[in-house]
Amino acid sequence: MKYIFSFVLVIHACIHLMGFAKAFYVTDVKQQVLGISKPIGLLWLIAFVLFTVSLVLYITNKKWFYIAFLAIILSQILIIMAWQDAKFGTVANIIILMVSLSAFGHHQFQNMVNNEIVNLLDKNKIQDAKIITQNDLETLPQIVGKWLKISGVLGREKTETVYLEQKGLMKTAPNSKWMSFEAKQYFNIKTASFLWSVTVNAMPMINMVGRDKLVDGEGEMLIKLTGLIPVVNEKENLKINSGAMIRLLSEMCWFPSAAVSDYISWQELDNNRAKATLAWNDESVSGVFSFTEEGDLLSFEADRYYGGGVDAKEEKWFVLVEDYKTFHGIKIPNKSKVIWKFETGDFYWLNVEITDIKFNIK
Repeated sequence: MKYIFSFVLVIHACIHLMGFAKAFYVTDVKQQVLGISKPIGLLWLIAFVLFTVSLVLYITNKKWFYIAFLAIILSQILIIMAWQDAKFGTVANIIILMVSLSAFGHHQFQNMVNNEIVNLLDKNKIQDAKIITQNDLETLPQIVGKWLKISGVLGREKTETVYLEQKGLMKTAPNSKWMSFEAKQYFNIKTASFLWSVTVNAMPMINMVGRDKLVDGEGEMLIKLTGLIPVVNEKENLKINSGAMIRLLSEMCWFPSAAVSDYISWQELDNNRAKATLAWNDESVSGVFSFTEEGDLLSFEADRYYGGGVDAKEEKWFVLVEDYKTFHGIKIPNKSKVIWKFETGDFYWLNVEITDIKFNIK
């Protein structure tokens, strides 16, 4: 897509250069704009320069769209002045405008996310992080203690903040197609908070950006098509709050030392299963972790609201671990799939892989 759009910018810029050439030089180029005076020819040259600068900034991943907006406005004025010969340039301007608006929307969205990340991490000033010892495991179910041991957290600092990167596939409905995505996520374990920022390739040349977060027990989900059009905007909703808290509880497997946090309590169900409850303010959620005999995590399941609308009801939400990987000495489930278990059948909707993770980021 980047090469195609770059080609459009190059061709459109060169056409404006032809308008300048017609005003100042005798040329043999056919189908060029006729009757251009030298002052107007200079405007065609300026449009050429603006589109060229936009192209360079676009290729180098700089903020190119502001210059592009100026180029489009000037270009369209010139096209209207020479409509009979230049009217088809409007099509190129529309294409460039749509891509520019999408880039501007993504930029504004990312600025919002960046500010929220700063606020999320600023609430946790890491000084002398607690070292996880055998004493911290004494009150836990035996299988949970095994999990922490083979994960490699003993003798290490308790994780207080996390940054991770993901990739994978997702569906929005049982009969929809798979869409690839890439995401970045930040956690503040001390305040039971997270922020997840995702880009989903919805279809060729069209993507969605989304942000899911939990701060002080309140969840919020925002998804925008092409960075501009809101598709989902849920907040101040008890069902969304509950779902975000369950998500945090399940994702604790990526930073196992969080299992000894004060706001999480454990109940042994049998030799291989334990129920975890996350309580924050006056709200709480629970889920069941299942393990192998050795202590590797197998799965997580909980009752979670499917959506946040008034008709949303709790359904079984199931996370199945598929593979493990060690990052910075900590063994975590790096590949998982997520399934809604409806009465009518399973809806396998998410396949996620952790590609990078950093603990106790500043």
